[in-house]
Amino acid sequence: MNRPMLSKERTEASGDEPAGRARSPATAPAIAVREEAGRAVVALSGVWNTRSVHLVDKDVRALEAQAAAGDTVIDISAVSRMDTAGAWLIERLAAARRAAGATVEIAGASAAAQILLPAVRPALEQPGAAREKPPFIVLRWLESIGRATEGAWRDFLYGMDILGAAIRGAQMKLGRGHAVNPAAIFHQIDRMGVGAIPVVVLISAIVGAIVAQQGAYQLRWFGAEIFIVDLVGILSLRELGVLLTAIMVAGRSGSAITAEIGSMKMREEIDALKVIGLNPVGVLVFPRLVALVVAVPCLTVIADAAALGGGMVVCWVYSGIAPETFIDRLHAGIDLSTIFAGLIKAPFMAIVIGIVASVEGMKVSGSAESLGRHVTASVVKSIFVVIVLDGLFAMFYVAIDF
Repeated sequence: MNRPMLSKERTEASGDEPAGRARSPATAPAIAVREEAGRAVVALSGVWNTRSVHLVDKDVRALEAQAAAGDTVIDISAVSRMDTAGAWLIERLAAARRAAGATVEIAGASAAAQILLPAVRPALEQPGAAREKPPFIVLRWLESIGRATEGAWRDFLYGMDILGAAIRGAQMKLGRGHAVNPAAIFHQIDRMGVGAIPVVVLISAIVGAIVAQQGAYQLRWFGAEIFIVDLVGILSLRELGVLLTAIMVAGRSGSAITAEIGSMKMREEIDALKVIGLNPVGVLVFPRLVALVVAVPCLTVIADAAALGGGMVVCWVYSGIAPETFIDRLHAGIDLSTIFAGLIKAPFMAIVIGIVASVEGMKVSGSAESLGRHVTASVVKSIFVVIVLDGLFAMFYVAIDF
């Protein structure tokens, strides 16, 4: 196509350079607009870069606001220099004319401009999306529910993949005569189990004492303070012991698992394990899962004993129930089913905590912000799933009269 010679009937270059940086008229950016054969021809000239585009930004915005009728040709053959700022301004003008229904052609682009213009084009989509009117609040709410549901389903599939890979990796080791490394498992048991005993004992004893004190205060009105023992025993053994233990393990050990695996992911150590032929799930996740399955039931037993001990002390001091009477009433009020109702939950909660922590650790990207975000998500999701699992067990026990 023969491009017509552009007559500069109207030049829209305005503004002055800052002091000390005055530009000559030959290099200052300028805009010339004219009508040619039913088309609007916008001729650009001068230097269009970061230091100069502020001189014509107002005029470009005025052109964008004009109603576009017919075709538009943006001639940049007279542009002597251009960087991404100038290219972005030109593409913004072209996008505004296209949005108004006009057909836009950019003519006279140099080799450098042919590279810059397509490169800045995707950046125009983000501001446009930001200016869009937000959807109705109900639609936003439904969208958030949908995204959360999809994310939960993806996390579930990823967790099952990690669990299967961990079990399969252990089977392959045993099948080839390579025993699972017991040193790694015992090391994790020491960190997650033995190291958590003080905080588990402290919290469980305090909660048991609080339950006993509140129960004594309420039952005193009916002259039934002796039933405090039944309240503390059943509630601690069936629910509070294992639930408090799982929550504390999720906050203490689950976050540590996510941080360890996530930091290894950031430093590309997991990729290094794959390169040397090792399965990262078998090396990193399996020992931690086994350690949690062993440590959480043991911690549950300790938590049950601590809660009963705290309740016994409060009953003795607050209600005058002697320890011998407390123990005799405890024998009459509970049986083995009460004890096992809590212990059965412990391995399942341990597996859930380990899988959620491992999934969040594997999802960490290469930034410290991502690591902190996934550690927080690991603790929150683990506690949420543990509480939901406890509720499901409670309904299951009622259904089978256990």
